[in-house]
Amino acid sequence: MAYARSRPLSLIHMAMSKWPCWVAKTSLSSAPSFMAPGKCILEIMSNNTLEEVRGFTEEQEALVVKSWSAMKKNSGELGLKFFLKIFEIAPSAQKMFSFLKDSQVPLEKNPKLKTHAVTVFVMTCESAVQLRKSGKVTVRESSLKKLGASHYKSGVADEHFEVTKFALLETIKEAVPEIWSLGMKDAWGEAYDQLVAAIKSEMKPSS
Repeated sequence: MAYARSRPLSLIHMAMSKWPCWVAKTSLSSAPSFMAPGKCILEIMSNNTLEEVRGFTEEQEALVVKSWSAMKKNSGELGLKFFLKIFEIAPSAQKMFSFLKDSQVPLEKNPKLKTHAVTVFVMTCESAVQLRKSGKVTVRESSLKKLGASHYKSGVADEHFEVTKFALLETIKEAVPEIWSLGMKDAWGEAYDQLVAAIKSEMKPSS
């Protein structure tokens, strides 16, 4: 088993592809230890700091692709359901959206909310589908820098991301009940967590 203390990245990537769920963990002063299957986390040494590189397995990718293929045709309806769940759990989140302030239109009929909801839902799902293929978080029709700046400006906090994650998983579960499983939940959860981590890294004032 290759581990990260002195191996080049090419060998690390080979090790990850060969043993996707048994990955070495190193520290500055201790010998490598091994994480439990399913964690798929690799910590690599770089300039006396540890960087975490999280894997997204082929099995997880297949589950995400399968469920997104089943949902895609109904993305408009599901996107709205997704946001209605968010507001049901956290009504105060509505204040973060300028187009909802002082609006007398019911949420489920608000055209601006419908447009925004489907955009976010599709972006989130397609980011998950592309995660393993691209090797990084990618977003369409926007950029991580813009997303980070807008989330920073709106005052989005960790609890908002957690509510959104719960609403997303519940929306997908209800959309594909016949194929939903714990493995699928974990796959979507991991993809979402990586998207959030990428957004958080760019949450700073726009220059």
